[in-house]
Amino acid sequence: MSSAPENNGRRRFLTLATAVVGGAGTVGVAVPFIKSWNPSEKAKAAGAPVEYDVSKMSPGQLVRVKWRGKPVYVVRRTDEVLEQLKSGHNDQLKDPDSIEDQQPEYAVNSHRSPNPEFLVALGVCTHLGCAPTYRAGDFNEIVEGVANGFFCPCHGSKFDMAGRVFNNVPAPLNLVVPPHSYLDNGVLLIGVDKGDA
Repeated sequence: MSSAPENNGRRRFLTLATAVVGGAGTVGVAVPFIKSWNPSEKAKAAGAPVEYDVSKMSPGQLVRVKWRGKPVYVVRRTDEVLEQLKSGHNDQLKDPDSIEDQQPEYAVNSHRSPNPEFLVALGVCTHLGCAPTYRAGDFNEIVEGVANGFFCPCHGSKFDMAGRVFNNVPAPLNLVVPPHSYLDNGVLLIGVDKGDA
């Protein structure tokens, strides 16, 4: 038989302290584990809509906006460019009415946009994914009678100012029109259609 006196207070303290340390350890392990279930900030940003104020763009200007890791070309088209899209060079295009493309319904028109003044298209050639170069004023050196357009120097694909591909080039389809809409203050919202906004 033990001659040591019982110390219930010490026993309770040790039991309680062990439970607290064990609980803290469990929380310390559980919190990072549960947080790992959420998408990262990088993943959230990759799919998030992007805003750009187009009201400050000058006619003929191109800006590149990054959306989902890809460049989006935004061009404020001049009156002359819009007139040329209307008067046409459709006979030189593979798919002038964008029948082959999967694009938003509001882009099924000669300017492929809900707002004729602006072209919004992925700056990625539909052949091998190169970045076409914007040629303003000297595109007629590449395509006779067409002053402005996009030229992919890698393999020679050519696109007009609506992103439509010309005949006899490697690119099989028109440039992709991403979902986009315009907010009331003249801000372009890339990644969200008007009905989804």
